[in-house]
Amino acid sequence: MVEMENIRVVRIGGSKLILRKVLFSLDSKYLLCISGDLVKVYSTATEECVHILRGHKDLVTGLFLNPRNHLQLYTCSVDGTVKVWDFTDGILLKTFVVGWRLYSLYCCFGTEDKIFSIASEYDLDSPDCFQLISVKLPKSTDQEIEAKQLSLILDDVSQEPKCTAFGREVEYVASAKGLRLSVYFFKKKQLLRFPLSASSKKGANNIFTCVACHPKEDCIATGHKDGRIRLWRNFNSKKEYTYTSLHWHHDAVNDLAFSAEGTQLLSGGIESVLVQWRYGSETKKDFLPRLGAAIEHISVSPDGELYCTSHSDNKIMIIQSSLKVTASIQGLMSGENLWTGLVIDPRTKALVLNGKPGHLQFYSLQNDKHLYNLDIIQQEHIHQSGLNQFDVVKAAFDSHGSWLATVEARQEKESEPELQMKLWVFDEQTQSFLLNTTITRPHEDHITGLCFREVDACETPTLVTSSKDGLFKVWVLSSDSDVDRQQTRCWSCDFVGSYHKRQATNCCFSEDGSILAVSFEEIVTIWDSEAWDLKCTFCQPPGNIRDLCFGRLSCSKYLLGTTSNFFLCCWNLLTCALEWSARLKVDVLQVDTCSENVAAFSHQSGFSNLIVFKPSEPRPLYIKKELCQGRVCCAVFVPKDVPEAMASESHQWMNRSRLYFLRETQDLLTFTTQSEEDRLALSSKQLVIEENVPMTPFYLLLGKHRQLQQERLDAETGNVAVQSQLPKGSVAIRELLITPAHVLPSASVLCTMFVNSLLIGKAGKGSEMEATEDVEMESEDDSVDDDSDKEAESPKRQEKESKSACFAEDLLPKLSKYEEKELKRIRKLDFSWVSSC
Repeated sequence: MVEMENIRVVRIGGSKLILRKVLFSLDSKYLLCISGDLVKVYSTATEECVHILRGHKDLVTGLFLNPRNHLQLYTCSVDGTVKVWDFTDGILLKTFVVGWRLYSLYCCFGTEDKIFSIASEYDLDSPDCFQLISVKLPKSTDQEIEAKQLSLILDDVSQEPKCTAFGREVEYVASAKGLRLSVYFFKKKQLLRFPLSASSKKGANNIFTCVACHPKEDCIATGHKDGRIRLWRNFNSKKEYTYTSLHWHHDAVNDLAFSAEGTQLLSGGIESVLVQWRYGSETKKDFLPRLGAAIEHISVSPDGELYCTSHSDNKIMIIQSSLKVTASIQGLMSGENLWTGLVIDPRTKALVLNGKPGHLQFYSLQNDKHLYNLDIIQQEHIHQSGLNQFDVVKAAFDSHGSWLATVEARQEKESEPELQMKLWVFDEQTQSFLLNTTITRPHEDHITGLCFREVDACETPTLVTSSKDGLFKVWVLSSDSDVDRQQTRCWSCDFVGSYHKRQATNCCFSEDGSILAVSFEEIVTIWDSEAWDLKCTFCQPPGNIRDLCFGRLSCSKYLLGTTSNFFLCCWNLLTCALEWSARLKVDVLQVDTCSENVAAFSHQSGFSNLIVFKPSEPRPLYIKKELCQGRVCCAVFVPKDVPEAMASESHQWMNRSRLYFLRETQDLLTFTTQSEEDRLALSSKQLVIEENVPMTPFYLLLGKHRQLQQERLDAETGNVAVQSQLPKGSVAIRELLITPAHVLPSASVLCTMFVNSLLIGKAGKGSEMEATEDVEMESEDDSVDDDSDKEAESPKRQEKESKSACFAEDLLPKLSKYEEKELKRIRKLDFSWVSSC
């Protein structure tokens, strides 16, 4: 039994990875990005998350490498603190308490113990008033230090960090807001402002969107709403300044970045195209198109070899300077609307929900990693505001994960909706879902419910849909013959039901699939799933039914429903009566398929609350008030691989399943205990270490050595271990020979493993010969031939010899019989006379 621990609400993923620009380490081996109140450290080679920096209590808003120590990272947060980390080991070194809300962070070489940030005071009346300040970081050995020495640099600046940039050698800082560009010179302490008109004769929109400064020259690049890029020069004088206008983007320029040496200017926008302008000859430009989503941020590595783009679909792409994509890090995509809710794939236990437009995304909860996208609409998405396009609004799996049903819809103003329902079958060979049946216009109005009947694998699958057109339809899989007289399996409508021309608002099957419940506005109807006969109806307090679900296991006789008038009702199917009802504003109602537990999320006074209960018991199992800020959009129970045994009664609802829920901010949270967190953290750390060992020549030799050890172990357990000769010109040998001599260790360290890697392993006669020699040395009186015969006749001794041969440290080459006898004879000679000489 697990000791009683407090249940904790933890965020396991889903936050935006693109809130701010990502940051490269000095050697470009690591990529650092913000994820909610965390900072994630990714490997640019493997795309794996190697560290998670935890410590801030609110949203992290800025990060920057320490100019004096490239292994240290500064981060700032809305919680009013600046933290210093050793990001290679994931260790928090120091915390500076500033006391202001910090929205960005800038650290510049040459500014001793000073950082810059866009901030606002906590008690400020105007939430839109932001200032660029400098913060003096005091020197102290304490873990937490107050940093209250602040200086105002610029007032009334933009909250967006990409609208502020520092010039070369920190001579000036440029900040843009609205139609005004402000440049402040530190040495002269002079502020110059350069305004632009709201529009020109050609109808241009001159509002600033981003700023970047050239690293070597006095040049400022600015992006604008109309897609123009302006290069400002001679801005140290308000009368002599000039700018050059570049134009390729058809919409707003989202971000700009100069390369490390300033020879290239990178720009990106809604077109999903990275544009590389050649500085000094801007008419020449290169393009990297079809990046999948709008570019929000652009970053450049310190050595200039890598670029990084952050996209609106929560994706980060690593790009070589030759404009070739080398890696992609995909976070949980957060669309404008989460129509499908949270669905679990029964096969992989992956989280399935709306992803990029027209797609379903499959997301691994164990690794907090995007798996793949399934294209449902199969149409090119047009990035144009105000254009109505098809979107996935419903999705459901059958209990075995063999079938997936999706509904896509599109509706123009004052017109009938366009609907399509698609049935997808899982293909074992391709390990993906393939389209089986497309049903055009399955209903006349929007579909409100979609559920599969739980049946055995040998039974015919059944699907039910409910719609605002007042009908529910039963779809079954049937066989059909096409033109070529080939038997095909496709879906067709088997039954259509209705109830007094009322709109059908939801539907669900009982656990055994024998009963179907369909809600028609404020009436719940019960149908027999064999003959599709109406058995009974339930009425409840006024209000349309919103959610509908059956209990599980011992509570399968209960039917639960929530209403638009904020009632939670429970009906008993055996007595056909209302068992109980409670006045509760339920936003999300979710049933655990592995137990009798039901979770109900409600919202009150800006916070969400959770109640976990069993329909058969009047007292809730678990209540959590002020669970999180904002509303809970959707939730789902995920079965655990290994059930647990919680000691506390209030914890037992977590034994078989884990509850996940998604907030309005697209943060994915769950419930856990401290022991579970420690166990998961340990396993993930071990996985990270194994997957991020560098492929050096010494690693290749060590890997060969470990492989031989594993094969010997397999031979002991009865498996056949086949040793193969190291191929000529192998990677290990080639890399070892081309490695500079001054970085190699001594020859004695590498000699044994290197020579062994060149030998042909013999698990049979060659190794058995060595064991035979040891036995003969113990009995010197016997002859060589007699010893060999006795050893061949003793099965127990042969077994012992084969075991010892498997664990021999050195693999010797094969000798002839004559050479074996000569070697044994020489070893028995007396060489004691040598010592007397």
